Amino acid sequence: MSTTRKTAPMQPEKQPLWRSILYPVIAFALVISLWWGSVEYFQVPRYVMPSPGDVWAHIMSDYATLWQGFQVTFMEFLIGFVVGAFSGFFMAVLMDASKTIRGVLYPILIVSQAVPIIAISAALTIWLGFGLAPKLVIVALVVFFPVVVNVLDGLRSVDSDLLRLARSMGGNSWSIFRHVKMPATLTPLFSALKLSATFSVTGAVIAEWSASTSGGIGAYLMQANSRLNTSGTFAAIAYLAVLGLVAFLLVILVEYLVTPWRTKPVVPRWSTRFWQK
Repeated sequence: MSTTRKTAPMQPEKQPLWRSILYPVIAFALVISLWWGSVEYFQVPRYVMPSPGDVWAHIMSDYATLWQGFQVTFMEFLIGFVVGAFSGFFMAVLMDASKTIRGVLYPILIVSQAVPIIAISAALTIWLGFGLAPKLVIVALVVFFPVVVNVLDGLRSVDSDLLRLARSMGGNSWSIFRHVKMPATLTPLFSALKLSATFSVTGAVIAEWSASTSGGIGAYLMQANSRLNTSGTFAAIAYLAVLGLVAFLLVILVEYLVTPWRTKPVVPRWSTRFWQK
């Protein structure tokens, strides 16, 4: 009589923390080394391509202005990003709940993406002035569309049998959304937010180019470029790269806090009144 031996499913190998940190550091060091070596070896004029040392020297000499501009751009990004993410999520839920709303608004959203963001920024400057409002709207618009599309796909991908099972267990609309639909939206939502985290930095820069009265890294970049100050231009680019990296890491941190089951086993508390909560 033969017996079969059950084996535990293989768990995906987790990468050590030191390796996750070491690889990006090595990649960054390689890029800086290639950049610095190419400039020195080919004797590139500094007005064409500054070396990393020149960029660092400019950052140190104009640190106060750059840091102040970074704070302005970061606040524009943060507020606009949050507004765009929440409004996009709400719109996706609304479109999922009503076929009429989805049929009317979805084509409009598709067509709106064909309009260049720089054209929208010019119109918003005319309508809203040169203050903070047009910048926030531009950043929010950059985030809005990816969130709507991804969350709506997540909501519509929920298994219909699972929805019927939840209703048969006494689930109302809110409990089904909370326990069935909402978890299905988190993965596509954070995928959209990761992409939007870097794109929204670009949106903030474009907004500052169109309507900037309070400074910012985008305004600093434009001024340095107009003066043919390549060291200042690359210093502003470096700050924007840091801002994009910080934005991406913030999204990853929120994802880790909101979806703990992706990194460790978490079993929800089950009860006979689970669906009525």
